[in-house]
Amino acid sequence: MSDLTQLTLSEVRAKLADKTLTALDVTEAALARIQATEPTVQALLSVQAEEARARAKALDAQGPDAAKPLWGVPLVVKDVLCTKDAPTTCGSKILENFRPVYDATAVARLKDAGAIILAKANMDEFAMGSTTENSAYFATKNPWDTSRVPGGSSGGSGATVAACQCFGALGTDTGGSIRLPASFCGIVGLKPTYGRVSRFGMVAYGSSLDQIGPMTRTVEDAARLLQVIAGHDERDSTSVNTPVPDYVAGLAQSNDLKGLTIGLPEEYWDKGLSSEVAEACAAAIKQAEALGAKTVPVRLKLSEYAIATYYIIAVAEASSNLARFDGVRYGHRDHDAQSLIEMYVKSRTQGFGEEVQRRIILGTYVLSSGYYDAYYRKAAQVRRLIRQDFEAALTQCDVIMGPVCPTTAFKVGEMTADPLQMYLMDIFTISTNLAGLPGMSLPVGLGRDSGMPVGLQLTGRAFDEARLLQVAGVLERNVPATGLPSL
Repeated sequence: MSDLTQLTLSEVRAKLADKTLTALDVTEAALARIQATEPTVQALLSVQAEEARARAKALDAQGPDAAKPLWGVPLVVKDVLCTKDAPTTCGSKILENFRPVYDATAVARLKDAGAIILAKANMDEFAMGSTTENSAYFATKNPWDTSRVPGGSSGGSGATVAACQCFGALGTDTGGSIRLPASFCGIVGLKPTYGRVSRFGMVAYGSSLDQIGPMTRTVEDAARLLQVIAGHDERDSTSVNTPVPDYVAGLAQSNDLKGLTIGLPEEYWDKGLSSEVAEACAAAIKQAEALGAKTVPVRLKLSEYAIATYYIIAVAEASSNLARFDGVRYGHRDHDAQSLIEMYVKSRTQGFGEEVQRRIILGTYVLSSGYYDAYYRKAAQVRRLIRQDFEAALTQCDVIMGPVCPTTAFKVGEMTADPLQMYLMDIFTISTNLAGLPGMSLPVGLGRDSGMPVGLQLTGRAFDEARLLQVAGVLERNVPATGLPSL
């Protein structure tokens, strides 16, 4: 592996600023790394190599710009985010040839900050999945062990960062889709508070749940990416107009955790948690105590209802959001249909994969006359109670800690035959989306049995990403280094 591609985003940014490296140097190194590893990892759906080179040359001609915090840094974005004149497929055949005429706000802010967009990352089709095996094109592999999954639905984003193909990526998180692949791939993943990052230009799965966030190799890198993409956007009605703190400056405020209270939910350490995940997370929490933090037990009594609540709300919103893909205006269209209804049916049947069709059917059912009150309305009521559970717990502590997932990364194909078992992989992450709170995954070492990365989940109060990053930054310096995969 090139030493250059092993640099963190912050390190390469500093070398670009002092002209030790050029934007083209860094871009060529990343593209060479992609060429060397992509046949094995399969993290990317499309690579915009020539466009990236042209962008790097243009930046070099202008010279480093201190006003652009990501000047010359090559990044990757999940293929659910619109990129002007570049493919945006959402991992689906129905959008195979779709090229948007505009950038998503998050992508535009990266470009405005001087970043170079290298590629679009593979994903579960329309972000529906936990392993990136539901992509209509190919399954992404975990760089730590290519017989295992990278997590999902942002598995391509997680794998490309872990494989050192880029210096950071954007993912999206509807029920754990940033945190789960971050945990499985041994990187940092942050799901911001709902409304902190504009969703404009993101193809929606569950509109009240989706959030865009950074996936990086260090906490500082995540802070730098979040700093750029966070903030109000008048084009997104769910974007909250609240000040964005200096996340990077906040990291340097403390070298210990004195005065911090950590909440440990009893429900997160119950049956079903593998011993190696429990051990790694418990060791990280013990280290937090050694650094001065206080731990207290908290209750999240409605956690047992989170899976059912999430899958009612998410599939209902998916059914509504995906109704637009009908073969009329854009996307795949069946040309042999003899009527309008037949064209709708054939286009959607051919264009959507099995998991997407399953969730559309379930969503249509829970929204149908006679069932709306019994399912969707009741789920919305339980969701409010789940949020109140978190708010009550966070009056007793500053952050909540626990595992990201019950296990480390499992084998490719191990759970594809059992959708319900697959859904349970998100049991610790889903509640955070239902409550709209910020959550992140921090690598805390390798599992004793599997040798695969383990992620510790941190959940905080609304719009308190600065505290999560600060705590994670201190822990990162004091827990066993996960390192990089020997790919």
